[in-house]
Amino acid sequence: MAVEWYLAELVMKITVAEDPRNIVHQNLVLVRADSPDEAYEKALKFGKDAETSYDNPDGKAVRIMFEGLSGLDEIDEDIEDGAEIGFRYQVGLPDKQIKSLVRPRNRLPVFGPRKGAEGPDYSSGEIIALLERDYGIRRVRKPAKN
Repeated sequence: MAVEWYLAELVMKITVAEDPRNIVHQNLVLVRADSPDEAYEKALKFGKDAETSYDNPDGKAVRIMFEGLSGLDEIDEDIEDGAEIGFRYQVGLPDKQIKSLVRPRNRLPVFGPRKGAEGPDYSSGEIIALLERDYGIRRVRKPAKN
């Protein structure tokens, strides 16, 4: 079976004007390609195409920049329900440490409460304004930390 799918990890840096902190996303992206070289080139294009800039709700300029790839790997199975798309491994873990890797249902991120991103506000002012106008959704502002 020839490899058709790859998993790329794109490193995206987000900056907000007048805030010295940055936010870094490591985005996992599926890439369909006939070779590792093609997958690499496509992953780079996906990253560059994701670069953008806009104003946040406070009118501060937000810039998202592609920094490069932190991973690119083959997916050896067809993409379908239950397909393994990647793995990590460790050797020689004691049973207690193995058990600590397993989370109960309520501690899995998908079931946990959605928490707002920490750090600078990099939400889109345009999208927030549309939500407020069309759906009456009001943005909840966090109190500034001193």
